[in-house]
Amino acid sequence: MGSYSVLKTNFSPMLHSHDEFSLPRLSSSLHSMKWKLNAVASAQDHNEDEDKKNTGAMSSSQQKQEKLKVKSALKFSGENPSTPILDTINCPKHMKNLSIEELEMLADEIREEVIYVVSNTGGHLGASLEVAELTVALHHVFSTPDDKIIWDVGHQAHPHKILTARTSRMRTIRQTNRLSGFPKWDESVHDAFGAGLGMAAGRDLLGKNNHVIVVISDGAMTTGQAYEALNNVSFLDSNLIIILNDNNQVSLPIATADGSPPPVGALRKALKRLRQAPKAITERVGGQAHEIVAKVDLYPRGMMINGLGTCFFEELGLHYIGPVDGHNLEELVYIMKMVKAIPGQGTVLIHVVTKKGKGYAPAEATPDKMHGVVKFKPNSGKQLKLKSSTLSYTQYFAESLIAEAERDDKIVAIHAGMEGGTRFNLFHKRFPDRCFDVEIAKRDVVTFAASLATKGLKPFCTIYSSFLRRVYYQIVHDVDLPKLPVRFAIDSAGVVGADGLTHCNAFDTTLLACLPNMVVMAPSCERELMNMVATAATIDDRPSCFRYPRGNGIGSIIPSFNKGTPLEVGKGRVLEEGTRVAILGYGTIVQSCVAAARLLQRFGISATVVDARFCKPLDGELIRQLAPEHEVLLSVEEGSVGGFCSHVTHFLAMNGLLDGNLMWRAMMLPDIYIDHGTQREQLEQAGLSSKHIATTILTLIGENKDVI
Repeated sequence: MGSYSVLKTNFSPMLHSHDEFSLPRLSSSLHSMKWKLNAVASAQDHNEDEDKKNTGAMSSSQQKQEKLKVKSALKFSGENPSTPILDTINCPKHMKNLSIEELEMLADEIREEVIYVVSNTGGHLGASLEVAELTVALHHVFSTPDDKIIWDVGHQAHPHKILTARTSRMRTIRQTNRLSGFPKWDESVHDAFGAGLGMAAGRDLLGKNNHVIVVISDGAMTTGQAYEALNNVSFLDSNLIIILNDNNQVSLPIATADGSPPPVGALRKALKRLRQAPKAITERVGGQAHEIVAKVDLYPRGMMINGLGTCFFEELGLHYIGPVDGHNLEELVYIMKMVKAIPGQGTVLIHVVTKKGKGYAPAEATPDKMHGVVKFKPNSGKQLKLKSSTLSYTQYFAESLIAEAERDDKIVAIHAGMEGGTRFNLFHKRFPDRCFDVEIAKRDVVTFAASLATKGLKPFCTIYSSFLRRVYYQIVHDVDLPKLPVRFAIDSAGVVGADGLTHCNAFDTTLLACLPNMVVMAPSCERELMNMVATAATIDDRPSCFRYPRGNGIGSIIPSFNKGTPLEVGKGRVLEEGTRVAILGYGTIVQSCVAAARLLQRFGISATVVDARFCKPLDGELIRQLAPEHEVLLSVEEGSVGGFCSHVTHFLAMNGLLDGNLMWRAMMLPDIYIDHGTQREQLEQAGLSSKHIATTILTLIGENKDVI
């Protein structure tokens, strides 16, 4: 443990003498420490070689390696892993007295536990593996829940959950009424949620002295809000610790079919220059490196802004430390202890370099495919995907858009760091010059697409429904107000299953259908989706959008060459004609409406089933026809209050169609955030299954609803 003693020697005076040490000197001291560690390691290697020659004895370094040999060869057999150290950790304070060796073993045990759990449940994998050491170091040095550790997204929070009294429940993760796949306030007092800078400012106002630590990935650093907060940091002058988790995967297009494409964006290049700075110095000066230890910190500082003596982060008033090996617990622990011990340190950014999927070969080799996974075989990484006779709605959309682009060279595709998830990797492969990735900058997706539209192009902007909420202002101001023909393909709309609350995708119809110029559509099946792609391609005088769900199609007949037929805007279609009841469905929930009509037939009740197709403009002519011809009119959607059903209600009321004997009801998702589970369970909870639809109608007409 020669390096350990050097670390103690270097840091000990800093811990006990604030007069002799300040943060501006910490980075230089850290770099100095690295040079000294290299020198000590070289000397140790020489001495140990001599010892071996003379006595045949095992060196101290080799003894340590022998001790850790079992744990260094991680076991991913699929069997319940042996976790002797983790078994003693019931809360973070139980980690405080662990040695560096024990912390390293704990990190390995966490990796084995994460892989065992996710292989049986599915979920996010690669990001959690990369932060095993970082999470262990954070909980060893800081004390939650008094200290607040905020994860920018929950993808990497599995180790955090394991160390905060949830190990025994991890194997229920993402299941109904069990652990969430993300941090969750009401699940644990150790889960912090919010903005770190605001929490630090609030702490200061309340006169408290706890630490606030923000863990933000290099991908999240590409978003505008991150830089808005950084801009405000020096002004507020609060004590805040930012961990920049740099895994060299800025905006990695996840889950692509053709291997791992390189990440995109200029930030990745800037961070890469910071990472490579120490190596560049070593190569330049060779054995004279010790003579420029004092200058080591200056070189990386100039890497993000050429010609200036400081790096971008320091120009914003932050104290920059790094780059730091995110898998070296010894280094992580002591750096964090140093930062923690300095009073009034201001805002410190620790640049930590990690490897996505660290410790698990399949995840390291294909970080895109192992970012989010279904159940898989731990010994090989092979994912156990259920076989289906149909493709996902996402793939049907992509193939349909390719068919349109084959015939129209003005069609372009834009996404936000989700080339694989949106299947735009297929479009990019066919049209590399017409597919744009703007990284995870969701707001830029919209404004970039709007700018393309001003030049006469036909942009299709694909975005997950959950992310649509982040870009609403841009849609209103940059697209709908100037009436620009941007086409929004809204993926994973409606209930989404195991991702739960944070991915509650109920609001897109409500948000977009209230905009004066927007055409709002939703397909009932994959064929209709292709028709709506074709429809959007023909709408050149205003913006348009269409939503489609997570999951696979129903098996409807696909048009030839995946080329849809443009629909008449604002016109629905009658699927089944009845006499007593009319069910007006919007989106894929139409299939449940058809199933409900089958149930009603058992009671001799004839139901008309209508696929509305459009929320805006509504098919007013069809609704005027349905209202007087039926006793009951039911509107159904897999969306929130204020969406399609609200537009139907407004139309009925404004046209006097509720003034007579018509019995009308609306069925939509309840006014709550629906927790994680399967999509089927979520629809049952929401009361939107075919049985719920049929029961609602039977109740209205006075039939026995209990027999269903």
